[in-house]
Amino acid sequence: MAACSFRRSIASQLSKVLDLPPENLIKSISAVPVSKKRHVADFQLSIASVTEGSSSDCLAQDLNLQAQKLAERLKCDAVVSEISAGPGTVNFTINRELLARTVLQQVLKDGSEYGVKSELFSTVPRQKAVIEFSSPNIAKKFHIGHLRSTIVGNFIANLKVALGHEVIRINYLGDWGMQFGLLAVGFQRFGNKDKLKSSPLQHLFEVYVQINKAAEDENTKKLAKDFFRKLEEHDEQPLSLWKQFRDFSIEEYIRIYKRLGVHFDEYSGESFYQEKSQEVLKMLEDKGLLQKTVKGTGIVDLSEKKDLSSFSTVMRSDGTSLYITRDLAAAIDRMNKHSWDTMIYVTDKSQSNHFQHLFQILKLMGYDWAERCQHVSFGLVQGMKTRRGEVIFLEDVLNEVRSRMLQNMASAKTTKEIEDPMDTAEKVGLAALIIQDFRGLLSSDYQFSWDRALQSHGDTGVFLQYTHARLHSLEQMHGNEQLTDVNVACLQEPSAISVLQHLLRYDEVLYRSSQDLQPKHIVSYLLTLSHLAAVAHKTLPVKGSSPELAQARLRLFQAARSVLANGMKLLGITPVTQM
Repeated sequence: MAACSFRRSIASQLSKVLDLPPENLIKSISAVPVSKKRHVADFQLSIASVTEGSSSDCLAQDLNLQAQKLAERLKCDAVVSEISAGPGTVNFTINRELLARTVLQQVLKDGSEYGVKSELFSTVPRQKAVIEFSSPNIAKKFHIGHLRSTIVGNFIANLKVALGHEVIRINYLGDWGMQFGLLAVGFQRFGNKDKLKSSPLQHLFEVYVQINKAAEDENTKKLAKDFFRKLEEHDEQPLSLWKQFRDFSIEEYIRIYKRLGVHFDEYSGESFYQEKSQEVLKMLEDKGLLQKTVKGTGIVDLSEKKDLSSFSTVMRSDGTSLYITRDLAAAIDRMNKHSWDTMIYVTDKSQSNHFQHLFQILKLMGYDWAERCQHVSFGLVQGMKTRRGEVIFLEDVLNEVRSRMLQNMASAKTTKEIEDPMDTAEKVGLAALIIQDFRGLLSSDYQFSWDRALQSHGDTGVFLQYTHARLHSLEQMHGNEQLTDVNVACLQEPSAISVLQHLLRYDEVLYRSSQDLQPKHIVSYLLTLSHLAAVAHKTLPVKGSSPELAQARLRLFQAARSVLANGMKLLGITPVTQM
């Protein structure tokens, strides 16, 4: 990684002056974000991070004075061409020719691994991660929360894979529970075998809505209860109907996930754990953790003082399991099966309490690995409606975004003749959805807007795709053969330097996202990269420049496009080459 060699060079000079080992200094030296308003240095050292005692002990003016003194003791060399003191920082500017040569060579050499090979990750151990995400309920609507869970989980999985971890992607379906009794009764009354085959999710949902209207009737309730009891007892006929519901639904989900560019290693579900959850109840009882209430339900006391001020219900009065009991069984089973290092659950924040309880009970049961379970929560999306009304199925969203995008592309003056407009519209539309979703903190709620998401200018997914396609066609137009022996030393213009400086920061941005699992750092980085590339595209023409200059500029645009594509793929976006 280009930034690594520069950081190391600065650290080795600092280590002599500060008498600290260089490896202790590397993480305190960071690339400076590009500023539109003024020329900035390439790297800075925060004085607070290397002085004894924390920054709160030092007054700002002391830090400024220390920065000034340290800057005076340092010398420029073949790598660093300028050293200056800033407010509490020492700033380093890299030799401009070296900057261009090193960054562009590294991007070309590392390709899709640019940034992930950085020494910032050298102390991060390679791990096996289980990620549970998406997890819709069969026969209920695939609400927009499931879409968020799907794209967030996919991003976390992509990032971990890129950083060399082993990832197991699990879709834990809501495929068990009393609603299946109701659904089966509904299917016997209103169901249609052909419709079940051709559009299972739609048909089961319609049946579910119809039977729910009739569910007030005592007879219907009794039939539903009986069916579910038979299901729990593994009666063959109910089981075969339930299996049809499940199999057809998964088939359709796989097809829809494919449109999203998402795949799973395992389709699991609550149904897998209804027997194992009985074993969990037995374990809780053996460990003296299961208490019975007056009503006969089973609870686990989670309070510190053991006064039941906080508890979790794990068993119904008839002895059957609940959602949390099945989750306990699933967690234990996954550890036995995969012996993972970390397990991440991606769901909306309304389930935070549930996961707190889940991890607490696992700890009480003596499973220390509960410490390595994590709930990545996200906020709610308001206002996502299609032209047909409220969103019920994920497919509605995908169709809507594709048709709106096709319309926009048809009316845009810049649209070229595209080989497969439907496919392009889908990929660009998906980028729009993902970027609108990932721009803020995941835990924030946000108001969805089709118009804002699909704008071609401004900070949108459409703008990222447009930039990628434009840079790609620039390469096509001017010969995209591998350029060799390019003299990039001539890239001295401010707009070229800004792109190079920004490319330097990519590993730090990846590192931040890997630490807090927030995609917004990468999103904001790619949007800035696209804006900088747009300015460079305007001010650094390839056409009409001398061959040497044209090749150098082409190499710069090639590097920008390569890093843009890498980042987009991590977010779950497929870059388009025409638009």
